[in-house]
Amino acid sequence: MLRASVRGSVRRELAGVWLRGPLPGSGPGGGAVLAPNHNSWWDGYLLREVAWWAGADFRVLMTGRQLSRFPFLRRLGALYPAEVRPAIRAAQAGAWVAVFPEGMIRPAGALDTLQPGAAWIARQSGVPLVPVGIRVVMRGARKPEAYLRVGPAARPGELAQGIEAELRALDAELAASDPEQPLAGYLRVSGKPAQGGPDTRPDWASRLLTLVTGDR
Repeated sequence: MLRASVRGSVRRELAGVWLRGPLPGSGPGGGAVLAPNHNSWWDGYLLREVAWWAGADFRVLMTGRQLSRFPFLRRLGALYPAEVRPAIRAAQAGAWVAVFPEGMIRPAGALDTLQPGAAWIARQSGVPLVPVGIRVVMRGARKPEAYLRVGPAARPGELAQGIEAELRALDAELAASDPEQPLAGYLRVSGKPAQGGPDTRPDWASRLLTLVTGDR
């Protein structure tokens, strides 16, 4: 029921989720620490959706304030910030462990100063540290679209550069794109837009107004 609720939220409230880049493996030996920027409320849900799509076990470190507001997310892999040992054990067992190195949601723009937790967990568990760029944007659809760009594994001291590189590339792709079409080179993780692009069809209220007014 929880899985259906979370996935339903993503599919109802976003026009789609798209992904580009080399994902870590899943199962034993496939563990990784995913280290994304954090500019939207959706980021944790997006990573959880990608993990379901890829068939990977998943954990995510959340702030205590957020997790206390949504305690049911513990059943879907959420951990308190102090639960680093369970995070390490999960990564060693093959899970993807998402850690937001900015610490909390930040305004979109330049990457904020990174905390050392993501790199520390990756080092202690012996798994790759994977930079991820995320953008949730309004383009040519009625609802926001989510894009995730996964980079190659980074050394701890190069994590900021890795995330920034993915964000620069993603922002450039968005700036140069047709806003009514998904970005080229990205795989669809969820969403069923009309005719291959974002859903720009009139909603039921607009269709009713068109019928009533006779404007065609």
